[in-house]
Amino acid sequence: MTFSTSIFAQVDIITKHSGENVKGKVVRIDEYVVVYKYDGEDAENSIGKYAIGKIVYGKSGRVEEITEKIVVNGEADWDKVIILEDKAYLAGLKKVGEIKGKTAFINLHTGNTGDSKADKKLKIEAAKLGCPFVFMTADKDINESGANGVSFGAVQAIRKGIAYKY
Repeated sequence: MTFSTSIFAQVDIITKHSGENVKGKVVRIDEYVVVYKYDGEDAENSIGKYAIGKIVYGKSGRVEEITEKIVVNGEADWDKVIILEDKAYLAGLKKVGEIKGKTAFINLHTGNTGDSKADKKLKIEAAKLGCPFVFMTADKDINESGANGVSFGAVQAIRKGIAYKY
């Protein structure tokens, strides 16, 4: 009994926000991901930091908090949604579906405020699905030029993304 307890104590436990525990050995913590090896294996695996709540190190028992869980209960929580632009963050998250956010073609927004409005709409769509993350897949502005260049209100901001959850 003592022998098996001492072996178990050497294993690091990565606790994901989904409730799943991953047992293995943490190799390193990079900017976006935690790199680990499953117990008894040599291949390196990685999980994005947003998917991880904490790590309990087996040798020392030290607990390291990685990220706080983001809870999105519906459209009203849209401001909690995070737009991700790097695929490395997605490891360990689950794809829910494609979403789109855009401004009206004729609107009273400049380019920057149109972008903000489109981002907000994208976040609202993710929140409706209960997803705290959006991976941006398309980011473009459509301009309608007049005789004197781009006229005010003739810029449409379009954002496309994929909603993710724990």
